[in-house]
Order: sequence, then structure tokens, then C-alpha cells
Amino acid sequence: MTKPVLLCLHGWGGSKESFTELRTALAGSDVEILTPDLPGFGAEPEPPKPWTTDDYADWVTQWLEKKNQELGIKNQELLLLGHSHGGRIAITLASRQPTRLPPITRLYLCAAAGVKHRKGARELLGLWAAKAGGAFLSLPGLKALAPLARKTLYRLLRSHDYERASPLMRETLKRVTEEDVRPLLHHIAAPTNIFWGTLDRMTPVKDAHILHHAIRGSHLHLFPGSRHRIHRDHAHEIAAVIRKHLHVSPAS
Repeated sequence: MTKPVLLCLHGWGGSKESFTELRTALAGSDVEILTPDLPGFGAEPEPPKPWTTDDYADWVTQWLEKKNQELGIKNQELLLLGHSHGGRIAITLASRQPTRLPPITRLYLCAAAGVKHRKGARELLGLWAAKAGGAFLSLPGLKALAPLARKTLYRLLRSHDYERASPLMRETLKRVTEEDVRPLLHHIAAPTNIFWGTLDRMTPVKDAHILHHAIRGSHLHLFPGSRHRIHRDHAHEIAAVIRKHLHVSPAS
């Protein structure tokens, strides 16, 4: 029987190393694991311009087509796993089900990003402070304090990803976080498993319930007390679910 392919897409600021624990947990399983660095992360150069989630999904399609030529995986099962930003991309791909890819037979979402919410009080206060502070720090003699002030503000708002990003990747981050995956969810036909930590502060657990209710037949796995690193901290539990699905009909 042909070996299935598990394509894992990492989160913002991550890399293929994000799936070290999952690879270990799946060691000996009859599955080909692919973990590309996404553009702008790991060893992969930044995109030529600020990207949207669709741009990332297009890149993954092209990357997998090249792997298809190298490994001959065109007719194999494709299991798609995404964490955080990678989950946002995985949702986009699964909603498209592009004909240039092998059929996506299983979808695994680990603390997936992409559900857009109205800005909370903390974010609105931060935006006001950024604007007011920018005007204040532009005064003569205060410009030298601007970099430190921005860094402090980003930390208060927990915008560490934005703080660490290059100008191009900051614009990319703004674009992808302005998108909302909810209109795509009802287009997903692949059997879906959703893994989430109840104390996740990056992608709140209410997002898990939104995905679960919108994706037909999906299964929700909640981990009490866990945070955003669900794919690493609970790699063995996720691997156990994946193992059950290897060479099993998606309808099972």
C-alpha cells in the first residue's frame, strides 16, 4: 500500500523544527512527513512583497508540486496539519481542495489562527497610545526615545511577533491577521480534527468552538491547562489520532 503524506505547516515565527516532537512521536509510523519552512521563516527567504494567506497557500501548492516530482506522491493520501498561522493556511487549502494537489483526506488544526474578532479594549487602547505617543515622541529631543517606547508598547500588547518582524513581514502579518477564515469553513469536506489548549492566549479557545461548529463532522480535542504550543506539548496525543487514520477510509 502507498505510504500517506503528512504535510505540516508551522506557525508565525516558527520553522520546520516546530514539528520535532511530532516527528519523534510518529517515528516508525507508515507515513511520509513533510515540514517545509514557510517564506520568511527558518531557512526560507522572505517573500518578494507583503503576502496574504492566499499567497502562502499558493506557495505551499507549488512547493508540494515540486515534492511530487521528487518523491512521486501525486496519487498518495495527503494529510494536512497546520499550527497557528499554518492552520490559517491549511484551512485555506482545504477549502479550495486544489486539483494540482493530491486529495486532502484528513485535516488537523492545532490552535489555528484565522478567526477575526472585534478589537478588544486592550488593543484599542494600544492603538490610541501608539498614535498619541507617536505624535509626542516626534517632538524635538524626544525622537531618540521612540524605539524604546515602541518596544515597550509591543510588549504590553503582547505583539511580540510584530516587534521581531522585518518591515515586509510586519506588513504581511497585518494583512493575514485582517483576514477571517469563517467564510471558508463550510467549504471544507475533509474529515477534520481540532486540537486546542484551554488556556491559549494567542488563539482563544472560543475559536476552537467556532471552527468545530462550522466544519461539518469535525472532532474537537481540548487539553485543559495547555496554551498555544499544543502541537509540541501534546505531540504524542496528536500522533495517536493521526496513527488511527493511516490507511483508513476518510469516512471511517
